[in-house]
Amino acid sequence: MPKATVAAIITPENGNPDLILLTKRSIRPFQGHWCLPGGHIDDYETAEDAVVREVMEETGLLFAEPAFLYFFNELFPEYHFHAVALAFFGIGKGSTRLMPDEVEEIAWFSLEEAMTMPLAFNHVKIVQHYATHRKL
Repeated sequence: MPKATVAAIITPENGNPDLILLTKRSIRPFQGHWCLPGGHIDDYETAEDAVVREVMEETGLLFAEPAFLYFFNELFPEYHFHAVALAFFGIGKGSTRLMPDEVEEIAWFSLEEAMTMPLAFNHVKIVQHYATHRKL
């Protein structure tokens, strides 16, 4: 049975939509890879509440006004991983705080740079979709 997950495209408080926040994973799968903050939706939790919680847990930021972007299938049999990722975008408020249990590094990247990186899961597709559709 697939899991339901969330992924957050976070732009800075100053309103620059061409910068996004990525985290480097310190856990498997994809340990050591950059990715969008996110994770599993807990039992009886809404997707919106899950993305706000995951962003806070992984970055220390308040994910303000998350807007739904699109869904993405994530099928990785080699990791025994099957999920449907619900992607959201919004503004990160506050200061980043490293959470070493799951994240070993946090950094801002331009959209252009992020789209060329070997991101974990299907996060390159999510970033590409955001870059194409955010201005519609």
